[in-house]
Amino acid sequence: MQVWPGQAYPLGATYDGAGTNFAVFSEAADRMELCLLHDDGSETAVELRESDAFVRHAYLPGIMPGQRYGFRAHGPYDPGRGLRGNSAKLLLDPYAHAVSGRIDWGEEVYGYHFGSPQRRNDLDSAPHMMTSVVVNPYFDWGDDRPPRTPYNETVIYEAHVKGLTMLHPELPDELRGTYAALAHPAVIDHLTELGVTALELMPVHQFVNDHRLVDMGLNNYWGYNTIGFFAPHNAYASWGDRGEQVLEFKSAVRALHAAGIEVILDVVYNHTAEGNHLGPTLSFRGLDNASYYRLTDDPQYYMDTTGTGNSLLMRSPHVLQLIMDSLRHWVTEMHVDGFRFDLAATLARQFHEVDRLSSFFDLVQQDPVVSQVKLIAEPWDVGEGGYQVGNFPPLWTEWNGKYRDTVRDLWRGEPRTLAEFASRLTGSSDLYQGDGRRPLASINFVTCHDGFTLHDLVSYNEKHNEANGEDNQDGESHNRSWNCGAEGETDDQDVLALRARQLRNFVATLMLSQGVPMLSHGDEFARTQGGNNNAYCQDNEVAWVHWPDGETTLLAFTRAMAWLRRDHPVFRRRRFFHGRPVEGTHDELSDISWFTPEGEEMTQEDWDAAQARALTVFLNGNAISEPGERGERISDDSFLLMFNASAEPLDFVVPVNQGAQWQVVVDTAREDGVPPGTGTKVRAGERVTLVDRSLTVLQRPA
Repeated sequence: MQVWPGQAYPLGATYDGAGTNFAVFSEAADRMELCLLHDDGSETAVELRESDAFVRHAYLPGIMPGQRYGFRAHGPYDPGRGLRGNSAKLLLDPYAHAVSGRIDWGEEVYGYHFGSPQRRNDLDSAPHMMTSVVVNPYFDWGDDRPPRTPYNETVIYEAHVKGLTMLHPELPDELRGTYAALAHPAVIDHLTELGVTALELMPVHQFVNDHRLVDMGLNNYWGYNTIGFFAPHNAYASWGDRGEQVLEFKSAVRALHAAGIEVILDVVYNHTAEGNHLGPTLSFRGLDNASYYRLTDDPQYYMDTTGTGNSLLMRSPHVLQLIMDSLRHWVTEMHVDGFRFDLAATLARQFHEVDRLSSFFDLVQQDPVVSQVKLIAEPWDVGEGGYQVGNFPPLWTEWNGKYRDTVRDLWRGEPRTLAEFASRLTGSSDLYQGDGRRPLASINFVTCHDGFTLHDLVSYNEKHNEANGEDNQDGESHNRSWNCGAEGETDDQDVLALRARQLRNFVATLMLSQGVPMLSHGDEFARTQGGNNNAYCQDNEVAWVHWPDGETTLLAFTRAMAWLRRDHPVFRRRRFFHGRPVEGTHDELSDISWFTPEGEEMTQEDWDAAQARALTVFLNGNAISEPGERGERISDDSFLLMFNASAEPLDFVVPVNQGAQWQVVVDTAREDGVPPGTGTKVRAGERVTLVDRSLTVLQRPA
């Protein structure tokens, strides 16, 4: 076999049409072997003798796409000094663009013996390991273009590749649960009809099913257990894992783009699947443990701000390079449109505290590729000081956990909620205005993959996670949920009617709020997980979306609310409200006003009243301060939003100075929510009765 010196960059396996260049970083290894794996179980070892800045490299002519490979790092094994070299362990390439197979769990993939954690384990892991794959980078993208949907026109749909498509009745069996299913017209048509502009996929980076879960007969369904930051997860491919998963993912992105739908990836750069000091040796740990991971003062142990056993070392230039190279790869090679960063507060940690000016954010800010796509932070982790909602840099948007909590509290009847609800409804200026951000920095959501589904939020007071095998000890215990009078499934028609109304209240509130709305897959037709609020290990019908046989009233209502939002810029402003008349609009009315149910302007005493659970909001469509794309003035219809979150029906007086005549366009007390054009007309000063826990929207033409 010919072995040429090759190049130190790019890292990973790079096929050029005639052969493949291999490059891998390790400062800890004394020497490095590239292992070419054959289908008969044998391997060919090639020593990487060339080294530049601790990157070992070689070029092998004739090595083609589909070739499986791994590395063996020869170096010291001294856990007490943070050194975990072991050439008996076949290691995945951190830069592999595809991964083949799965891990066959056993003592062989660990660096120590189960009965003696301090004793090095020299059992060969190769027969039990997944392997890296050389990938053909060429793909016909045709005329693919990123949709580049502005944030103020964005509706995000969070979904799981398998969970969304596994039970879809219109999909062929061989496509269910795969990337190809995302490209199927039945799925794309559902998303476009729903008004979705961005599909946010739960982790599709190659991940690992934990040893513990596999032993329990479960799986890491959610996928927050990454081992390959450049490779699409191979189990979601319908027709092979020797690089076919890359082609299939690209094809799905191309199809979604053709429908005007962006693709956002939920990415997990805060930790890896290798776990704590008792975890397996799969890749990073064996290549250079101390360069990749945050170790404690006793370097045999790992700093853990993620709750998963380890945290990546964000002040290491090699970790930062890995993350930035990965992000650029997914944008330039895979054509994705943005990222949602899991436990993003961990990315901001350089030592212990969360530093919003950490190296990672500096790198993103100046990167000409990554800085131009959608960047969404999950702004918390499990470490000290880890709740950082509102504290990310101006380039970033954030999952607004305070929005979720406040909206849930309002509709379940918590006292002293009204003032904060007003802030959340109008874009959370208290969180974002001070650092130059706008309402669009707030990704608003009521539910997501983590926690109750929307149906379960109104059906359960307590979590029911017994199927997870942890005695119901896992998952959040404080869910801000309310079962409406009965725990779980019930035949009580009054309870069912209230639950249905609450579902409409949550959907309507989400779509009427300033910021960027995010729906969780299946909530549009009230999917349930049976009260399980932590279905991370339920790769089965507990967590998969059960598609209805046909149209449901909630689906129709959700679709109508999404399109009401799309049709009216007053609900998706790019700037915060001023709370006064807007200069240059020739309108003496404020851009927003707040009223009691009696039609009187809210006073401080009204806001402070502990039991206040009702108000009216006036949105002036003639006082939108921001211009359109060509500098034109934007004007819209005006709206009155009436919220009654109390347990009793209330009469609302239509304010007398905001317009003479209005039409009801939304009424969550009605099962259909009020189809367009069928609403009652009301005049200023008239009373509108809102049943308990309902909202009504009145519209006045511009």
